[in-house]
Amino acid sequence: MAKGVPGGYRIWDAKARRWWGELYELCPDELLAELNGDADYAKITALLKKYRALKR
Repeated sequence: MAKGVPGGYRIWDAKARRWWGELYELCPDELLAELNGDADYAKITALLKKYRALKR
C-alpha cells in the first residue's frame, strides 16, 4: 500500500509491518494503482525501475 508522507510517498509492507523501498517525490498514478490494487510483484518491480530511472 502506498502512503503519503512529508516530501512524497512511501510503500508500506503490511506483512512485514515496515516501510519498503525509498521515498518517492513523484506520485505516479500507474504505480499507485498497482500497489493499492492487484499488487502484482512483476508489474510493481518494472514500474519501480521505470520511475527510479526518471528520478535520476
